[in-house]
Amino acid sequence: MSHSPYSPEPRPGDAPGPTPAGDYDEAGVPTFEHVRDKIEGRYATAQGGTELAEESEAGRSIAEQEADREAAARERLEQIRRSIGGDE
Repeated sequence: MSHSPYSPEPRPGDAPGPTPAGDYDEAGVPTFEHVRDKIEGRYATAQGGTELAEESEAGRSIAEQEADREAAARERLEQIRRSIGGDE
């Protein structure tokens, strides 16, 4: 029976792989601390990117546009409420 190079079973004579780095256990599974650090790093990177985008001129422009739309929506809602209240 021949083994495929993609076979998950080790072949006789295969030497064990190199010892994993300190962030992995003997089976090659990442430690909880390693995974947590990676997630926290990605979160911090995303948060920093968001802050930079908000502080840029384009980011401020978008924020101003959103505020203008929100104000227009509130005004339109008040108009609708007044028109409904006036019909009763």
